[in-house]
Amino acid sequence: MLNIIRGQAVMNHHVVYNEQILSIAQDVPTYVTTVLLCQNTLIHSGISHILSGTHFVISEEIPELTTGLPILCLIHGSQAADDLIVTVERLKAQWPSARVVLLTEHMEPAAMVQALQTGLDGLCSTAMKREALIKALELVMLGEPFIAPALVFSLVDEALHHQTRPDGNVMVGPAATAVASKLSPRESMILHHLTQGASNKQIARELGLAEATVKVHLKGILRKVKAANRTQAAMWAQQHMKLAANDGIIAAAE
Repeated sequence: MLNIIRGQAVMNHHVVYNEQILSIAQDVPTYVTTVLLCQNTLIHSGISHILSGTHFVISEEIPELTTGLPILCLIHGSQAADDLIVTVERLKAQWPSARVVLLTEHMEPAAMVQALQTGLDGLCSTAMKREALIKALELVMLGEPFIAPALVFSLVDEALHHQTRPDGNVMVGPAATAVASKLSPRESMILHHLTQGASNKQIARELGLAEATVKVHLKGILRKVKAANRTQAAMWAQQHMKLAANDGIIAAAE
């Protein structure tokens, strides 16, 4: 079942950043001093080539704290969790206002959480396309944390059957079914369209509703699934609604 959920999420992973990233380029500073930490010379050259012609200008010299320019610290590698935390802490101490992003192929969920708690601003996957990577870095420079969908899935696998209740106790899979059951058929349909990356206007047209009505339903959805925005709600749907549907099928069979 996890493979099915992951496969569907991969197909629709653009939902995570379609609305949050693709429209922000005009708000990013035209020049971002970029400190690239990469021990592999070949990969260093490749990343430099990817960033050429963008806002992110790799600095061959260590920027001064007093420059006043925005700073991005881009770390490449699969460092051990302890080493990564030390690196993030050092960079944050040297440039308190800098954004720190890790570019990696894989990361253990526990290490990921620990790094984010230390102050890491973004986690990008080496599997991301150039345009998506650039937009993700722009989002981070605007002060919004970013985790690539490919890396989120490892967290999903670990948390899918283990969710924490407000009282601190642990609840498993059926919690998703309980929340999904509180959604009306209309809200479920809207959530389905959200997972496809549809805008409010597109959803309203598809369902024959006023756009204002869609917004009202969306507020109810966010409250019920405890999501902060439509992107989180779409991810919740990808992670839980399929599970809830399968649980319902199993229950009916029994």
